[in-house]
Amino acid sequence: MSSSDGEDAMKQMTDKATYERLQKDVEAVKNDISALTEQISDALEEFAGTARKRARKGYKQARANVDSLVEDASERGTAALNAAQDAAATLEDTLEDAIHERPLAAVGLALGLGFLIGVTWRR
Repeated sequence: MSSSDGEDAMKQMTDKATYERLQKDVEAVKNDISALTEQISDALEEFAGTARKRARKGYKQARANVDSLVEDASERGTAALNAAQDAAATLEDTLEDAIHERPLAAVGLALGLGFLIGVTWRR
């Protein structure tokens, strides 16, 4: 029995040593997982910060582009309005000149147009 008791004691010591080694290994794995979790958390926060910065930059750039387009459209609208006003003024001047040069023809034309409009209106 003494050899058996010695073997049992040796087995228990080996099991105890193995258990302690496993316990240390498990603790080391827990620490590694904790450190990895912190690294992933830091990386995600950095990624989120970078994404926010890019989104803000993109928004500012898009807004600047829209402002530029609105300004261009406004300038084009103003130019078109000015051109229309110039054309109307030129037409007015041309009609005025034509009336001064040929007053009887202008009165006859006005009467003829009035008559055509009146006939069309009655139908």
